Amino acid sequence: MASSAAEVTTPERVFEETIERDQRIEPRDWMPEGYRKTLVRQVAQHAHSEIIGMQPEGAWIARAPSLRRKAILLAKVQDEAGHGLYLYSAAETLGADRADLTAKLISGRQKYSSIFNYPTLNFADIGVIGWLVDGAAICNQVPLCRSSYGPYARAMVRICKEESFHQRQGYELLLTMMRGTEAQRDMVRDAVDRWWWPSLMMFGPPDGDSPNTRQSMAWKVKRHTNDELRQKFVDMTVPQADALGVSLPDPELRWNADRGAHDFGEPDWAELKRVISGDGACNAERVERRRTAHEQGEWVREAAAAHAAKRAARQEATA
Repeated sequence: MASSAAEVTTPERVFEETIERDQRIEPRDWMPEGYRKTLVRQVAQHAHSEIIGMQPEGAWIARAPSLRRKAILLAKVQDEAGHGLYLYSAAETLGADRADLTAKLISGRQKYSSIFNYPTLNFADIGVIGWLVDGAAICNQVPLCRSSYGPYARAMVRICKEESFHQRQGYELLLTMMRGTEAQRDMVRDAVDRWWWPSLMMFGPPDGDSPNTRQSMAWKVKRHTNDELRQKFVDMTVPQADALGVSLPDPELRWNADRGAHDFGEPDWAELKRVISGDGACNAERVERRRTAHEQGEWVREAAAAHAAKRAARQEATA
């Protein structure tokens, strides 16, 4: 009996029971090293994606066609910076060091979402990023609000609220352009054609080629597989495209009444692997800009650290 009681109270068993009860693991709780490493990898990649994701839209702030559009873009880029900060903070609760994560990003040792390695060629791309890219992000991230790791799940609640606003903003921009000139409608159609397949790839490789999905699902870090999320995104997006008046560039896309879902074509997985490995149109540019910004911001970090040290010294002296 003593042996059985001891087994029940082991840290491993407490962790397993917490996951089984669909409760949260918190930073001070015991967790398997594999669980911690999985979370650091996923949360860091997510944080990097938010920070790198500022670049495609940030480049259009000064070129936006009106003050309203400039203000919208500026607010969205600020939101993305905030998302990155929330997520880096969540990674720090796992023992990760923010400076180390940044060093791994700019040295190519950690990844970010492949979608941000595609160029924004015209202003319609900004709307399509909001509609398709942020729409795919919402499909992927809403279930993460129920992730088993508390700090990550709580960060995702606010992030998803803001991403939902971004998605509506992008769709509103496209609706405005589709009601404009024929040239504007052509810009929207061109942007949709270029971004549709990369958006489907955002969910990652097919389930059979996703080595981390099974364990992440068992630990309830993830709630759905890549293919399940991809299907949900397609089913959500098709009626939106119809309302917008654009065709999605997939000849195999059709409603399957037996499945109660849409059939759709296979993305180019070779392209996904190529872009992830660093051979996308904008990989080098994105990382180089992040590296330059990090280096140019060193004096700000040093000044902030010096100010914090002086403030702590004053507080200690007056204590």
